[in-house]
Amino acid sequence: MDWARQINLKTPAEIAIMREAGHINATVLTTVRNLLQPGVSTADLDAAAEEVLRKYGAVSPFKGYGYPPFPNSITVSINEELVHGIPSASRKLKEGDIVSVDCGTFFEGFVADSAFSAGVGSISPKAQKLLEVTEQALAVGVAQMRANNRTGDISAAIQQYVESHGFHVVREYTGHGVGRQMHEGPQVPNYGKAGTGVLLRPGMVIALEPMVQLGTHKTKVLRDKWTVVSADGSLTAHFEHSVAVTEGDPLLLTVL
Repeated sequence: MDWARQINLKTPAEIAIMREAGHINATVLTTVRNLLQPGVSTADLDAAAEEVLRKYGAVSPFKGYGYPPFPNSITVSINEELVHGIPSASRKLKEGDIVSVDCGTFFEGFVADSAFSAGVGSISPKAQKLLEVTEQALAVGVAQMRANNRTGDISAAIQQYVESHGFHVVREYTGHGVGRQMHEGPQVPNYGKAGTGVLLRPGMVIALEPMVQLGTHKTKVLRDKWTVVSADGSLTAHFEHSVAVTEGDPLLLTVL
């Protein structure tokens, strides 16, 4: 993709629709989060997500995406699995797991995209710190999403925050514009140099998504050709919001 050519500024009316899509997306993720307990299968989580989407007359842009076509409406990734985990009836949550759930919602011609990571029951202090740092890294990145800043300001802020806590940001997977398509420009890595990159303008909407690992920034893809894991098997975390650049403060679209 030529990211620079795929930047589409949204009108206030379009952002309002994206806010509706974002509300649905947040409702899906809240529903799924409330189900996280030992013994629940990742397929159960996917089924619950699909039920919410149907209720609102929305669909997931994930289902059928890519090659091989992704088979589900959400991704569910556990522990060393960073992103793109495929839900399965045989995969049961266990006490102490870290679960990352990513959901997209296609509604009235626009896409909302967001994700969260959470523990199942009691988790280790190190796992809890990883979750806290990754979620705060998202907030640090969002704070840089102001008109006349550059994408590199977002990237550098996320990288500096994560690495200051001894964790690692992933290189191969990035934030991205979102709108009528799930992936638009600009591309926003979670590492970089302040003052570089694309100029932020009102009307840009970016799915910002820090992906953080405990032991390394390196990843690999499993044989299913979807599930991405940390190269060393260490714990991972992932948080994401779709955020609009405005004339003032950044606007979170994927919240209740």
